[in-house]
Amino acid sequence: MSASRKHVIIIGGGLAGLACAVRLHDAGVRPLILEASDAPGGRVRTDAVEGFLLDRGFQVYLDAYPEAGSLLNLGDLDLRAFKSGALFFQNGRLHRVMDVFREPRHLLASALAPVGSISDKLHVALLKWQIGRMDSREIETHENLTTLRYLQDAGFSSAMIDGFFRAFYGGIFLERDLRTSSRMFEFTFKLFSQGHATLPARGMGEIPRQLSARLPADCIRCAAQVAAIQPGAVTLLSGEQLTCDTVVVATDATSAAHLLPGLENPEPAWRSVICLYFSAAHSPIREPIIALNGTGHGLVNHVCVPSDVAPHYAPAGQALISVSVLEQPEGLPKLAGLEAKVREELTAWFGDQVAEWRHLRTQQIKNALPEQAPGSGFTGPGFRDHGGILVCGDHLWSASIEGAIISGSRTAEKILQSS
Repeated sequence: MSASRKHVIIIGGGLAGLACAVRLHDAGVRPLILEASDAPGGRVRTDAVEGFLLDRGFQVYLDAYPEAGSLLNLGDLDLRAFKSGALFFQNGRLHRVMDVFREPRHLLASALAPVGSISDKLHVALLKWQIGRMDSREIETHENLTTLRYLQDAGFSSAMIDGFFRAFYGGIFLERDLRTSSRMFEFTFKLFSQGHATLPARGMGEIPRQLSARLPADCIRCAAQVAAIQPGAVTLLSGEQLTCDTVVVATDATSAAHLLPGLENPEPAWRSVICLYFSAAHSPIREPIIALNGTGHGLVNHVCVPSDVAPHYAPAGQALISVSVLEQPEGLPKLAGLEAKVREELTAWFGDQVAEWRHLRTQQIKNALPEQAPGSGFTGPGFRDHGGILVCGDHLWSASIEGAIISGSRTAEKILQSS
């Protein structure tokens, strides 16, 4: 069958499903995305609230992503970059630690910051040089350790691991135990070294919106809940039956397991996060940089002011503040009283101005990122063939925007090769 006559149904309109659909459409294949929610995007969405742009959880786009960069028009996204470094709250105040190769004027302040030793900071420079020379495919062959074990083996002190890496990578991995695969650490460390963390000027939701715009309007059906699937056929909850040449399940791993009983490794653990949004008359940081909790205790992991990075995130004359709280060993904190506890913690960071912040929204995201322990990710083709039904998603490559797009794109390549 020629590609132009082939019809593919993709269940799930997240980044993996959208990437798959765009690659197929560009090759002349007719895709149909069935999305259960009110709009595509999956876990990458932005809500407009009182003139503020609230991403669903703190997220960034790394502008060095190779596969995502080849699929997206980054110029149209109008990416706005964070500074290469962070502010760490320790010993009662914020200390600056920067990438001194990019920000040499902060060399002295970074060297003297009480976040690890001078030796630790030299180890960071060495690691940056070593990983920067690696090809991404080389990283995929490395021994798969926990990030904690990897950092210990690399010679970092406990003070550096606890004060720097747990805070910084807590914001990326959404866990402070550093139990994530060391391959994922090397992958993200390389990308941070090569490029910048960024925000699209009008929110992270612009990423799926751009991909959706590359598809004909009738290629995406929202509020389309799937009840059952089999090779070549999909039944909706409404009873409607659809047929096709290929079915792709591009949902999150938990939803895929519900649709496909017997799916190998069906139910990954999830990492959770609570994001609190506040408005203020002015930014407590006043520059495009993230502020991290380097104390090793407390609820807050990091604070960001998205409007310092991309002004469209807030109305003129106001600032949008994003505060992330990670799951604790005993589980997610109770929402009751959480705002007051967060304000109390942040008063130590920023002073009495915190009392003047206006609470906009609290988002509890229980399924924010799939767990990526050693032994998972960066293996295999990036998709799975389950009895003639193809399964893709970030859980099958890497828990990231890049991982979702790689998985979706490789699934499309598989379909095209079989045409």
